[in-house]
Amino acid sequence: MAYDKIVVPQNGERITVREGSLHVPDHPILLYVEGDGIGPDITHASMRIWDAAVQKAYGGQRKVAWAEIYAGEKANALYGTYFPDETLDAIREFYVGIKGPLTTPVGGGFRSLNVALRQELDLYACVRPVRWFPNVPSPLRAPEKVDVVIFRENTEDVYAGIEYMAGTPENEKLARFLREEMGARFFEGAGLGIKPISAFGTKRLVRKAIQYAIDNQRKSVTFVHKGNIQKFTEGAFRNWGYEVAAQEFADFTITEDALWKEPHNGRVPPGKIVVKDRIADIMFQMMLLRPDEFDVIATPNLNGDYLSDAVAAEVGGVGIAPGSNIGDYMAVFEATHGTAPKYAGLDKVNPGSLLLSGVMMLDYIGWKEAGKAIIDAYIRTVEQKIVTYDFARQMQGATEVKTSEFASAVIANL
Repeated sequence: MAYDKIVVPQNGERITVREGSLHVPDHPILLYVEGDGIGPDITHASMRIWDAAVQKAYGGQRKVAWAEIYAGEKANALYGTYFPDETLDAIREFYVGIKGPLTTPVGGGFRSLNVALRQELDLYACVRPVRWFPNVPSPLRAPEKVDVVIFRENTEDVYAGIEYMAGTPENEKLARFLREEMGARFFEGAGLGIKPISAFGTKRLVRKAIQYAIDNQRKSVTFVHKGNIQKFTEGAFRNWGYEVAAQEFADFTITEDALWKEPHNGRVPPGKIVVKDRIADIMFQMMLLRPDEFDVIATPNLNGDYLSDAVAAEVGGVGIAPGSNIGDYMAVFEATHGTAPKYAGLDKVNPGSLLLSGVMMLDYIGWKEAGKAIIDAYIRTVEQKIVTYDFARQMQGATEVKTSEFASAVIANL
């Protein structure tokens, strides 16, 4: 495909799909969005580490061919729009990419670029692994007990964007219908939103979560919902989740209820993954008090948004929390924090979130050796107390370094 602004590297090859799985060449074209605010600082630092780790792991036999695509402020300057069509076209063609943080205004302006990207490409699973790395400052007494992978449904719930501003004709029409036809009661002048949660959207998310648990020898999958109040949306999410486990993964799963009955009496049968559910509000408490009881978590969109950031705070904050948006084949990995414009261009902030998202990307394309090399080097660097300002102010005897200097330290530890 011909592109206007995007330059496709001539030394790279396309990732393809063959017989239902990704085929990754030794010199794959991987896409990247630099990002707004601090995006350029953390993106270029992380790319140095990713490239060095690939070189270290494979001795030159494998190498990434990077292709820059555009979204956010840089896209607007180039195209006159924050979300150009050819960015979507490139992701559809090349399948895998990573992006820095993008600007999203609160309460007005253009729609969230992150949400639009997920919905336009049907990247229906937001996958957020949250674990503690040794020596990273944490507010918990035992942060090493936190090791979960959160699968957040990415396309439905209130993020579907079906809402109507108070005072508009559309709002008044919907309000009249709800009151007169459906018997609903609510205050005059209310903004109105619709919360769709479907069997289709739920089941494909849960299917991916359970398969992940099987593939990675995880112990349990927990559905987090508010089904005690929202019975036909979040309650349905819970019920549909159990249906997937029973109908598609019966040989690999056992429900928590069945586990505590005869003949098991609380003992997990060999090769079985425990499937259970928790109410969303109590789950926040349990992730503080008994985090080691949870492993893989599947949740509707809004709950997952709250929970993934809250749990990340237990192990050092969203500044080091990786994330990805994954469909059937396409995947866009991302920094999970904001653009921090006051630090833009200062070479100051922690690149950990984007860096570790890149590790997820390397794992996704099957280059696990390079990903492991980065994790090991990252742990060694933090152990040496060579850290950016956010960690340095919480650690005694730390050496505070710039973003680029932290990248150099990680590379030296590969």
